[in-house]
Amino acid sequence: MTGIIGLGTVGEAFLRLAHQAGHRIVAVDTDLDVLARVGNRLKALAADSVVLTDDLAALKDATVIIEAVPDELALKTAVLRRLGEVSQAPVLTTASALSVPHLAIASGRPETVAGLRFLVPPGPGGTVEPAPTALTSPATASAVDSLIAELGLTPVEIGAGPAEDATALVMAYLNRSVAFLEAGHATRDDIDTAMRLGCGLPYGPLRLLDTLGLDTAHATLTRLRRQTGDPSFAPAPLLTRLVDSGRLGRKTGEGFHAYDDEGGTSSEAPRDSPVGRPVRTVAVLGSGVMARGIAEVTATAGHPTVLVARGRDKADAALAAIADSLTRAVRRGRTTPEQKAAALARLTPATDLQAVADRDLVIEAVAEDLDVKRPLFARLGTVAKADAILATTTSSLSVTACAQASGRAADVVGMHFFNPAPALRLVELVRTDATSDDAFTGADAFAAGLGKSTVTCPDRAGFIVNCLLFPYLGAAVGLLRRPGTDIEATDNAVQQGYGHPMGPFALLDTIGLDVALAIQRRLYDQLAQPEQKPAPLLADLVAAGALGRKNGRGFRTAGGRR
Repeated sequence: MTGIIGLGTVGEAFLRLAHQAGHRIVAVDTDLDVLARVGNRLKALAADSVVLTDDLAALKDATVIIEAVPDELALKTAVLRRLGEVSQAPVLTTASALSVPHLAIASGRPETVAGLRFLVPPGPGGTVEPAPTALTSPATASAVDSLIAELGLTPVEIGAGPAEDATALVMAYLNRSVAFLEAGHATRDDIDTAMRLGCGLPYGPLRLLDTLGLDTAHATLTRLRRQTGDPSFAPAPLLTRLVDSGRLGRKTGEGFHAYDDEGGTSSEAPRDSPVGRPVRTVAVLGSGVMARGIAEVTATAGHPTVLVARGRDKADAALAAIADSLTRAVRRGRTTPEQKAAALARLTPATDLQAVADRDLVIEAVAEDLDVKRPLFARLGTVAKADAILATTTSSLSVTACAQASGRAADVVGMHFFNPAPALRLVELVRTDATSDDAFTGADAFAAGLGKSTVTCPDRAGFIVNCLLFPYLGAAVGLLRRPGTDIEATDNAVQQGYGHPMGPFALLDTIGLDVALAIQRRLYDQLAQPEQKPAPLLADLVAAGALGRKNGRGFRTAGGRR
């Protein structure tokens, strides 16, 4: 029999895993409202093998006990001592910010206490780190390993220090996301969708906060603010208001999202506006990686596409690169030879801007420099047909500046595709104060027809993804000022603990250290916010010629090797 004490976010997560594994379970919580809420959810699971009670003595026959009460030293110590009076079973504490050896000694039976370290409440197939102490008996250590295996969890090695660093980085990012929502820069669902698809994350930040428990996140931020003095950890006012009102996330059924008895959530209704300017034909301006990727996507989706480059050699090289990309897609089974041939047949190279004159949509994907983009939009304003939509793919520059240069600002939108465009689904769709409804809905419908997910962004530096991502990356670089920071261990903790596809240092190498520094500088110049300030150590690396993966010199690359 498995015992669980504490049915908050973590305790309920373990209860569900143990139920799915076929365990008999006795779960204890002293809050009758919590017992009633969890009991109601168990009805949806048809969980007749679970006993819920407020009596700790009910754990006397347990073979292993998971202690998941709030992370408060006095409370955990009292619970562990009381458990020692009730049962001699191994006790696995879920302490995250407290010392497991301290708790083990305070329990009065240190040989039977070990830790379970995780950064996100565990779900099916999730990760957890067994954390025995030097005092843990072999029998207790074996019980930890057996339980992890039985619950279908993946054991990992993270370490207390890297786990704390990963938590600090991620919690500041989550807090910043709440402030971003509160400021009205984007909707809840657009923030979550942007960060999930734009960064390949398992959860958007607001959904992750609900999963962690808003009270838990608030307590962690408060602790980090007290320990470091860093204002980025001061809980956002909206987060505090939600906690004060008892809306604590998934465990209470309401937080940033609302949840049903099975933990499911509904998203905002999709935008369903009439399309004022349907798009059939497309022009893409540029011949670089982004321009080629977008042209490949539009041609594959069935749109006749002209690719306009500065010279015939560049245009031909761009088409050859697209053909190579489509060939790789055929090899991987993502497309067919017939679809590849049809897409290439829809592509036309050009070197004269007059080639865009009959296009429904013109997508500018040239250098990320307003001194290049503005003159181009000034010409597009006279060359493009009257009802054409004009789009810029800028990732951090002003869409309004491009719109004003065109002389027809109502026709201009931002369409920030993510690289590689054929693979990544997200498009940040930016409207300025002057963008017309029919131009915006036309661009939105066009992106949806490409199989993309769009999020609506204000014309604000960094839009959603870069504005929230780069302070996190800068904070990671800031950790290197402290002796003993392990780059690889920090990346591993973020990956294994929070499920990110890569840690911050590997991500910086992938983006390119020079590109990341340039984005940081633009964000800081335009937003003037302290958290956007470029990381000095990053500037030093770029000055030394370290650019990341592209030249084999970076945080996680050396001599061209990962």
